[in-house]
Amino acid sequence: MIRINLSSLAPPKGKRGGRSAPTVSVPGEGPSSVVLMAIVFVIAGASMYVSSLWVTKDREKLETEFKRVTEENRKLAEVKAQYEASKRQSDIYTRRVKVIDDLKDAQKGPVEMLNLVADTVNKTDAVWLETMTTDSKNLTFTGLALSADAVADLMANLRKTGQFKSVEIKETSQDAQIKEVQAFKFELICEISFSNKVQKQS
Repeated sequence: MIRINLSSLAPPKGKRGGRSAPTVSVPGEGPSSVVLMAIVFVIAGASMYVSSLWVTKDREKLETEFKRVTEENRKLAEVKAQYEASKRQSDIYTRRVKVIDDLKDAQKGPVEMLNLVADTVNKTDAVWLETMTTDSKNLTFTGLALSADAVADLMANLRKTGQFKSVEIKETSQDAQIKEVQAFKFELICEISFSNKVQKQS
């Protein structure tokens, strides 16, 4: 007769005699949330550090550029100040030269006018110049002529110079002091034309 032990095949009893629940293996949940937050903080901190370095470098670059521009502006301001000082000196010199030239022209004008009249008288036959005055507008002179025609010739020659607006005779009379020849004393008034330059007759 064969005997079989069935107790070895029976499932183990629980504490209360019931069957134990089957064991189920559950896959792992992965890294915890604390680890993930730590990683995020590390990445954020690294980004902020890199950004801070970039901002610092950019600020230093801007400060260097600002110093360079400031120094360049300072040099330009010095150059401008020197230029303005030189220009003021140049303007003062130019004004002084102009004043001197104007004085020379003012002195030269009457001299040239007197020379013009003297040359015209010398080139007219039978007339002599005695006195000459000017008030910057009119030229008045007196002289002697051997005839009335000689006075007329002198007036015509003065008009031909183009330096007078008008040439008028103020007075003419026979000179009684000269007995040997007939002589006429005359006085002419010439209105000066300022639109023309006085030129010597050739």
